[in-house]
Amino acid sequence: MKGSVWQPVEGIIPPLVTPLSGPDELDHAGLERLLERVLQGGVHAVFILGTSGEAPSLSYRLRRELVRRVCQQVNGRVPVWVGITDTAMAEAVALGRLAAEAGAAALVTAPPYYFPAGQPELIHFIRLLVAELPLPLILYNMPQMTKVRFEPDTLAVLMELEKVVGLKDSSGDLDYFRRAVELARRRADWRVWMGPEEWLAEALELGGHGGVNGGAQIVPEWFVGLFEAHRKGDMPRVMELRSRIRELGRIYTVGRHASAVVKGLKCALALLGVCRDDMAPPFESFRAPEREKVRAILAGLGLLDATVRAGSGQG
Repeated sequence: MKGSVWQPVEGIIPPLVTPLSGPDELDHAGLERLLERVLQGGVHAVFILGTSGEAPSLSYRLRRELVRRVCQQVNGRVPVWVGITDTAMAEAVALGRLAAEAGAAALVTAPPYYFPAGQPELIHFIRLLVAELPLPLILYNMPQMTKVRFEPDTLAVLMELEKVVGLKDSSGDLDYFRRAVELARRRADWRVWMGPEEWLAEALELGGHGGVNGGAQIVPEWFVGLFEAHRKGDMPRVMELRSRIRELGRIYTVGRHASAVVKGLKCALALLGVCRDDMAPPFESFRAPEREKVRAILAGLGLLDATVRAGSGQG
């Protein structure tokens, strides 16, 4: 999948956690199991180095290693998207070029964080960025983390850039999502994906093209099934799976801080024996009381086999 030809993706694209075995070390076996889990679950692409992947907390060395390993293992079975969000454009470009060499299909960027950019500055930044990138670029609207969103008028301007090919919206604002979908009709190759999974069914009803949903790495079949059921017009099935997905989403509310989403994902994957749940500093994994709450949610959904123990995935 090398090169800059964009093949629009519709469907479910899990934003993968980054399995770690220490503060700056990949859990190689866990990463392999995680990738095979989502690929066997029928996902339509994979996204690494996003929010769920703890990208800003990882060293550049580890990010490069992750990109190479994921692209090698996926081996063209689905497109690989690589997050390049950074405070320094030079670092974003460097990672984007490495991703292209490794075989990634597309790059993803949120607005640079720390210094909040004005909308004219954001437009200027994206124009400079795409001029240096070898792959198509997907915009990532995540105002909770970046303090800045891609305003609809800004999206309209950036859509004029051929290399800018879509938007992942994690704002949770359905009116904003609807406006983005309306803008997408201006370009046949432009796509809009929903981030928060509790709104996946609603996003598809609004004309969205799929979801970049963290829970899809826990039970990919539910998310792929909802997407396919919606395409078939099987609304009872959509509603059934939406209910399960929303119940699964309770894992994100176990912790008290913004890191709870990633902690919940990693804890669930560890309980399922997929990968370790080590977090990148400054964050720590859930402790026993929180782990038991996540376990109870998984068990209530029938996801835990009797042989799976609290420590699974930790060794």
